Amino acid sequence: MTRQELVEQIRLKQSFLCVGLDPDLSKIPTHLLETEDPIFEFNKAIIDATKDFCVAYKPNIAFYECHGPKGWESLRKTLEYIPSNIFTIADAKRGDIGNTSTYYAKTYFEYLHCDSVTVAPYMGEDSVTPFLEFENKWVILLALTSNKGALDFQFMTDTKGEQLYKKVLRKSAKWGTPENLMYVVGATRAEGIGEVRQLVPDHFFLVPGVGAQGGSLEDVAKYGWNKDCGLLVNSSRGIIYASNGTDFAEKAGKEAQLLQSDMAKILKEKGF
Repeated sequence: MTRQELVEQIRLKQSFLCVGLDPDLSKIPTHLLETEDPIFEFNKAIIDATKDFCVAYKPNIAFYECHGPKGWESLRKTLEYIPSNIFTIADAKRGDIGNTSTYYAKTYFEYLHCDSVTVAPYMGEDSVTPFLEFENKWVILLALTSNKGALDFQFMTDTKGEQLYKKVLRKSAKWGTPENLMYVVGATRAEGIGEVRQLVPDHFFLVPGVGAQGGSLEDVAKYGWNKDCGLLVNSSRGIIYASNGTDFAEKAGKEAQLLQSDMAKILKEKGF
């Protein structure tokens, strides 16, 4: 999917919502466990209930690969079921050098036909650029995360006083373009979103942490907005686990609609 196509979907749906598809067999409704493929049946129902309110889906690969070949098949079926006008994110956090990265990219872009994949930048340019060689595909690079351990490395300063995450942003922005490179920026560090935006004004951000993790949608829009909206705000648990009963899909749809409604107000205020 191209940047223009993604922006058009944001305008059309008046939404910049990304729904995380993280199916945990210990949390999904028990009646689904009796089906042949509980993961796919859960995802299928969630997609049916939320597809009108979101512009992206983000399956976290860990929730699938832990089940071996059957989990990979559930993932493949899920990705095939997602409508073609919705942006897909393989949340795999891959990152290796040379041919290894190339084959990771082939897995997600050619076999699974995802629009994007999350990548860790720690090994540097030659671990990221192989993913950028695929036409109309995206790298979503980890930039500023909201987990506790982010303090271990991301905020370390060099002799000039520059923090590591800012150095990663400055360096990596030269590897790709705003047409094929996004950044993960955690919602629970709202002012940090503003600092990232100053460094990469034109790129899209994938923003986890709104909802169950306590991030504010209004703050994300305040600090992260750019001329094309520039935001994909992810919600996983707050939507897909809104209920664990037979009404789980209906409740998920309502939660997605509520977020979309809040996003529509922001988009209207921005004249978008």
